[in-house]
Amino acid sequence: MAELTDAQQQVVDQTADHVRSQMEGDSSGHDWWHVWRVWQNSLYISRSEDADRFVTELAALLHDIADWKFHDGDESAGPKAARAWLSEQSIDESVIEHVCDIVATVSFKGAGVETPMATLEGKIVQDADRWPALV
Repeated sequence: MAELTDAQQQVVDQTADHVRSQMEGDSSGHDWWHVWRVWQNSLYISRSEDADRFVTELAALLHDIADWKFHDGDESAGPKAARAWLSEQSIDESVIEHVCDIVATVSFKGAGVETPMATLEGKIVQDADRWPALV
């Protein structure tokens, strides 16, 4: 997987800081440390894949930013929050769309619920999110 540019790394670092500030006090199990583990697991999985590292890292960091379970079942809350943050960072629209699609699709709703993921980056983040539940 290709290294990030300095500008991309700066956005990833700012996104990590943003998510940490939003989620570090959460007691539901969807706190900063859960996000951090998904982020690190995504990086680990993606080392052997030809994935877009920038998209993978942003999606991993933002995957639970406004989880539908904590927003009255509003499944659009996460993608809206991700889009708002990424738009403030002047991210290319194609990257924003890709990340928001992953955020919208990644939710783990339990065994037997099919959640098809369209992209390699999404599959990586989804696997990284589910990994702790499987071991």
